[in-house]
Amino acid sequence: MHRTWLYGWGRNKRFDYWCVTSPDAVVAFSISDVDYRNGFSAFFLDRADRSTVTFGSSRWLRRNHDMSAPWGTTEITGTGPGCSVSVVPTDAGVRLVLAAPELSGALDVAIPDDHESMNVIVPWSRRRYQYTRKHNCLRASGTLHVRDRDYRFDGDDSYATLDHGRGQWPYSTVWNWASGSGHTDGHEIGLRFGGKWTAGTPSTENALRIDGRIDGRIEKISEELTWRYDPDDWLAPWHISGEQVDLTFQPEYNRSSSFDRIVVRSRENLAFGVFSGTVRSWDGAVHRVHDIFGWAEEVHRRW
Repeated sequence: MHRTWLYGWGRNKRFDYWCVTSPDAVVAFSISDVDYRNGFSAFFLDRADRSTVTFGSSRWLRRNHDMSAPWGTTEITGTGPGCSVSVVPTDAGVRLVLAAPELSGALDVAIPDDHESMNVIVPWSRRRYQYTRKHNCLRASGTLHVRDRDYRFDGDDSYATLDHGRGQWPYSTVWNWASGSGHTDGHEIGLRFGGKWTAGTPSTENALRIDGRIDGRIEKISEELTWRYDPDDWLAPWHISGEQVDLTFQPEYNRSSSFDRIVVRSRENLAFGVFSGTVRSWDGAVHRVHDIFGWAEEVHRRW
């Protein structure tokens, strides 16, 4: 329904991030094009023994023109020496394909026509904006072969989340993002929250999804939420609160990364763990949240 109009060169940001979780594992990758550089990065985590696999590639002064097409109309691929990731549109949704020496396989993500996503335009100024599409509680199935083991993702307990972004960004940006998908007390609950980067604009990227698999509805939260966490200890509990949200996030694993090329810099702390607490829907009903798996992050980009 939405297309972004990006013009000029140097400030355009295009990216798609996918994360798929199961009781056993997490796999995530992003494909990006920022005019003067394109690339991808992939990450796998075994939730039991905390072993990881990472791979990716960057290409300077080259474009990934697949990312200029409207979402879902063409295959998007990131390639590097001996490795690649792809998002392939299918009749039922998308297929996520990963290929690297230590990790390979494909996951099918079902995207029903009535499965709403949250779509927000954040206007920083007349010249700078971001269009973001957040989509979680999507069912994923398939198998990944990691080193000498196969990991099965079952559509009954494996969830996929999409973060689709297109915009013209300021040079330096800091943001929080949290997302979770799961069940508590017989209710399917989707959590998605953001912070910092929307402050001072009329937009937020906060929303709930309660039993959305049945009626396909998103419940938007238009207030800025309060985030409390310790940047000196990323594994300490995080707290996210507001009029409709009172949650504690307990990390299990923190992925810390840093990239510094003086002009282009990136610092990221992405914690995976579980959410517990309560959320309140539009009808006033209070829903308990118990150990719903997801993540919370703080990221700083200069690009």
